[in-house]
Amino acid sequence: MIRKVLSCLLPAVAVVALCTSTWAADCGACGGGCAGGCQGAVSSCGGCGDAGAACGGTKTVYQKQYVTEMKTVTCTEYTTETRERTYTVNKRVPRTETKTRTVTVMVPETKTKTVNYTVNKNVTETKTAEYTVQVPYTEEVEQTYTVMTQVPEEKTSTYTVMVPYTEQVEQTYTVCVPVKEEKTETYTVKVPYTEEVEQTYTVSVPVKEEKTATYTVMVPYTEEKVSTYTVKVPYTEQVEQKYTVNVPYTEQVTHTHKVQKRVPVQTTKQVQVRGGHWESQMVEVAGGTDACGCPCPPKMCCKRVWVPTCETKEVACTTYECVTEEVPHTVNVTKCRSEERTRMVSVTKCRDEERTRTYTVQKCRPEERTRTYTVTKYVPETKTRKVSVTKCRDEQKTRTYHVTKMVNETKTRTVSVQKCRPEERTRTYTVTKCVPETKTRKVSVQKCKTETRTREYQVTKCVPETMTKEVSYTVMVPSQKEESYTVTVYDCVPETKTASYTVRVPHTVTKEVPVQKCVMVAVEVPVAGACGGCGDAGSAGACGDAGACGDAGAAACGDCGGAKKGCRRKGCRRCGC
Repeated sequence: MIRKVLSCLLPAVAVVALCTSTWAADCGACGGGCAGGCQGAVSSCGGCGDAGAACGGTKTVYQKQYVTEMKTVTCTEYTTETRERTYTVNKRVPRTETKTRTVTVMVPETKTKTVNYTVNKNVTETKTAEYTVQVPYTEEVEQTYTVMTQVPEEKTSTYTVMVPYTEQVEQTYTVCVPVKEEKTETYTVKVPYTEEVEQTYTVSVPVKEEKTATYTVMVPYTEEKVSTYTVKVPYTEQVEQKYTVNVPYTEQVTHTHKVQKRVPVQTTKQVQVRGGHWESQMVEVAGGTDACGCPCPPKMCCKRVWVPTCETKEVACTTYECVTEEVPHTVNVTKCRSEERTRMVSVTKCRDEERTRTYTVQKCRPEERTRTYTVTKYVPETKTRKVSVTKCRDEQKTRTYHVTKMVNETKTRTVSVQKCRPEERTRTYTVTKCVPETKTRKVSVQKCKTETRTREYQVTKCVPETMTKEVSYTVMVPSQKEESYTVTVYDCVPETKTASYTVRVPHTVTKEVPVQKCVMVAVEVPVAGACGGCGDAGSAGACGDAGACGDAGAAACGDCGGAKKGCRRKGCRRCGC
């Protein structure tokens, strides 16, 4: 597997290395041309002094130019080849075998056993109990109550009424005209500070106190009583009883059972086979920049691309279908027939019998007792503590603010004024007073008296009694027998098959590819203006244009394009800077 991967990757790596070297050589050519052109520009510049001497003439400048050339490139191409391979397939061939097995059959068998069982019999008992009843009775009580009686009283009062009337009055009114004024104000600020203050607080201190209390306890005592009760006394009596017995017998029955077999069936199915092939494609790659910072033209590289394919093929396959067959077999079946028989059975019956018994009754009498208990009381106690209190002291501060004052201006107008004159009137009104009055009435009060009464109640008890009876039961007895059965066994048979597969075979091809190169071409350019020094038009005409390929021209001219400090170097002293 690793060998296959390496064989596929090595041609691709070779192509990438070849393309990279070609690209670097081209870019180096472009860079070399550019660098050589820049140096030529410096030499042709001949110094800033020559440029000054040639003012108003022409100069030689190198410019970039792209040239297309054909280059021979070695590429790896892949050819599709169809090959065959042999593989072994295991087939499952069915084979029928007959085997013998031992089967256990359960045969029913009837048995008899004696069983003891317990019967609960109810015994009724009469008991007497004392109980306390609260008997209600009505009692009339004389009750005194107070009633507020309303008494009407007439009164006369004199009151003054203000009678309104209208009068025309000349009124002088003032209008406020706003005037702005600057004022200085002293204001007080509350500055907080902390002060410790002694504070008095109350704490509840627990104090224990002993108290004596009288309480009533119900003291139990025992009392014996005699009662008569009826008992069911059992006796046995022989009775003839008919019963049915199932007698087993054997009968042969023929059955058919279904057996499933797996039968091989030859079919074909369609399979999707995923393949593909490698193709070489020409891809345009960005050229980047050369040593002078000039952009290089894009390159054409050979790229290996995998083209996937999907094919549908018909493949022969073996499937197994289940076939059901009915196989007859004989079975011995045990059946039962009903048979009526007679037997003597002991039946238990009961007769009533009166008996007397003495029993103990638990009663309670009230008894007064005294007990001492502790009560916890809380007594208030005053304590003192120091508390930090935040207080505020007054501090005077000054601020300037603008006040808008309203200056009064007096004006006159006639206004209707509503006036009132006083007038005395008299009225009579009735006042109701509440006078308390004591009355007596008789009220029926519901009271209760305690009465002790006696009642009789029936108590039923369950007395267990053991009895015996015979019970018939059926037991399944296991019986061994042998039987034959058929088993389908599958044998694995190897089979050789041939399959076709596709392989991509690499081979080397030589191609011619167009490549662009950067070449510097000499051009005659006219020089503009008078020689006003190296830093002016002279420098721009001679040295400034030489830097067309980048910063190399300026470096060669000794920074002629800069300040006068740069012009004092060796290359520009002839400019007269």
